[in-house]
Amino acid sequence: MALKPPPLGEVIQQVNELVDSSSIREEVDKNARALAQSALSRLDLVGREEFNIQADLLHRMQQRGTVLEAQLESLNLALERLYSPIV
Repeated sequence: MALKPPPLGEVIQQVNELVDSSSIREEVDKNARALAQSALSRLDLVGREEFNIQADLLHRMQQRGTVLEAQLESLNLALERLYSPIV
């Protein structure tokens, strides 16, 4: 099971608590943020807006698939009735 890393703000706060000098604190904070931004930029992430667009598209395609399945079932039943032997 993968461990979930702590939030970035929490890590920065803990580092800041360990550093006493304000000039060192600012430098550590700056470097930590740059490191985090660099790591995040290498990940294959999408923004919330793009995610919402894709989720909406998926929902519409699922609805369309349901409609098409119902139409296919209806056509199959019609074909079965048309080609079934008369008893």
